[in-house]
Amino acid sequence: MALNIGEKAPDFELPANTGENIKLSDFKGMHVVLYFYPKDMTPGCTTEACDFRDNHSEFENLDAVIIGISPDPVGKHEKFIQKHGLPFLLLADEEHKVAELYDVWKLKKNFGKEYMGIERSTFLIDKEGTVVKEWRKVRVAGHVEEVLKTIN
Repeated sequence: MALNIGEKAPDFELPANTGENIKLSDFKGMHVVLYFYPKDMTPGCTTEACDFRDNHSEFENLDAVIIGISPDPVGKHEKFIQKHGLPFLLLADEEHKVAELYDVWKLKKNFGKEYMGIERSTFLIDKEGTVVKEWRKVRVAGHVEEVLKTIN
């Protein structure tokens, strides 16, 4: 399913590192930075998470919440958060249903092998729940600054 700018963001419910289930609709009235990443504890994903962490207060000042989603289980998210002091929610999409809903579950190639996985992507959702911007095939360097600039 293609996701279009200006459309309502598909709602979902997933388990979070906090032990509770989180719905996208829980954040109505706030900007939501919904970012999909391939795997906890890998170099690119760690850099991206730490960039969001280092700019967390700036996002908060703009009434924006950051939510990370990967196929990793909640227990792995907890370790990732503790190791890097991440101050935002990480949701476990082990069945990749939400990744498919947002069209980020893709065929990938690495060292000649093909497999299905997350295409690093970020969606900016406004206070009414509408997708206002998307970044696909994200390059980590400078990405968080670009997201902040867009919210501003």
